[in-house]
Amino acid sequence: MDTGEIQEQFGVILLLDDAGGFGLTQARQLMAGRIAAVPRLRQRLIRAPFGCGGPIWVDDPSFDIRNHVRAIACHHPGDEPALLETALAVITAPLAQTAPLWSAALITGLPGGRVGLVLVLHHVLADGVGGLAVLASLADAPAHTRAVSFPRPAPAAAGLARDAWLGRLRGLRDSGQSWRLLRASMGAGGGLRPPQAARCSLNQRTGSRPRLAVVRADLAALRAAAHRHGATVNDAVLVAVAGALHHVLKARGEHVGTLVVTVPVSGRRPDGGAALGNMVSPMLVAVPATGDLGQRLAQVAAQVRAHKAAATGPPPIAVLGWLFRPLAALGGYRWYMNHQHRCHTLVSHVRGPTEPVTFGGYPVTSAIPAALGEGGNITICFDVLSYAGTLTVTTIADPGHFPDLPVLTDALHAELDQITGHLAVSRHA
Repeated sequence: MDTGEIQEQFGVILLLDDAGGFGLTQARQLMAGRIAAVPRLRQRLIRAPFGCGGPIWVDDPSFDIRNHVRAIACHHPGDEPALLETALAVITAPLAQTAPLWSAALITGLPGGRVGLVLVLHHVLADGVGGLAVLASLADAPAHTRAVSFPRPAPAAAGLARDAWLGRLRGLRDSGQSWRLLRASMGAGGGLRPPQAARCSLNQRTGSRPRLAVVRADLAALRAAAHRHGATVNDAVLVAVAGALHHVLKARGEHVGTLVVTVPVSGRRPDGGAALGNMVSPMLVAVPATGDLGQRLAQVAAQVRAHKAAATGPPPIAVLGWLFRPLAALGGYRWYMNHQHRCHTLVSHVRGPTEPVTFGGYPVTSAIPAALGEGGNITICFDVLSYAGTLTVTTIADPGHFPDLPVLTDALHAELDQITGHLAVSRHA
C-alpha cells in the first residue's frame, strides 16, 4: 500500500511531565532493555525465495538501537501546535525497509520541564491495537518475558516451502468458510458497489503535507451520555464528527445531511493476546448530521451493532492478497483511493490504558495518536485514542483542500460538549 508520497505509518506522541533530566542516552538504554518483549522490533521484512510463500520476518543481525531512537528539538515556540508539527515530521519520515520498521524520537525544548516521545510504527508491523501492545511493552513495569537468543538464523527454504504448501492446502480446505466470512466482511464495508456518498468538497485529491490539530474530551462524561441512549463512546464520536463536518460544509455553502464514515474494526479476539500484524476491516456507517441528538446516537448505535460482527471477519485485503498485491503494484490501489466515493471521512478509535503509565519513572500525561498514509481523496480524517480518562481526537487535514481546520476543531469541541451537556439536561428534565 506504500504507493503514494506518504508511507503507511502511524505514531503516538507521549508527553512526559517533570522530565527535564530525561535524555537520549537514557531513552535508548530503556528501549534497548525492553524490546526483547517485542521480538518484531528487532526483525526486518524480507521476500521469501520463489515458491516459499509471502514475505517473512527475520532477525536483523545488524540491529542497533542508535539507528532507531534519536532526539530532536521542538519547533519554536514549543507549544502544542509546534509539538504536532515537529512530531508530524518524525511520523512522515520514511522508515528504511531494509531495517526493523519502527523509530522513536525524543522531543526536547518543551516548556515546564516536559519532554515528548514519539513512537512510529509501519502498518505492516502492527495496527492500532497492536501498536498499543508495543507501547505497553516499552512502558515501565512491562510484562515478564522469556529471554530469547538474538539473532536467530533465518528459516531454511525447505521449511518455508513446506509451510507455504500446507498453508495453501488449509486455504483450499477452508475456502467455503473464508468466502462466507469475506462476503459478510465486505458487506459491512459497503460491498463491491456501495451507494455513493453525497458529493461534496470533503472528497478531493489530497497532497503530501497534512496538518494536525487536537481536540480533547472527558471520557467518563462522554461514556455516560452515550450509554443513556444505548450507544458507545465510539458512536458518540461518530455523531460529533458528523455534526462538526456539517458545520464546516454549511459555512462553505454546502448542505449534506448524512456523512458516510469508514470505521476500521479490529478482528482480534478478546483472548488473542498482543499479536502484531494487521487485523482490521472497514465498516461503513451513515451518520446523520442533523436532528434530535438522542435519536442520532440511537440510530448510529443500531447501525454499528448490526454490522460490527460481520466486520470482525478476515480483512478483505488479507483474503484477497493474491489479487490485491499485483493490482496495488500496478497503481490500482492508489487510483481507487483517488477516485472513491464510498465515504466522506475515516474515524479510527483505539482504547488505550485506563490508568496513567510511566516511562523511565516519568508520568505520561497525554497520548496523541496520528496515523498517516495514502489519503486519496479524503481531505480530513480522525484518529481517536482514550487514555487515563481523556479522549483525544487528532484531526488530520489536507491544508490545500481543508483550510478551515480551526473551524472544524471549534465545531468538534462544541459537538462533544453538546453530547455531554445533553445528559445533564436529560437528568434535570
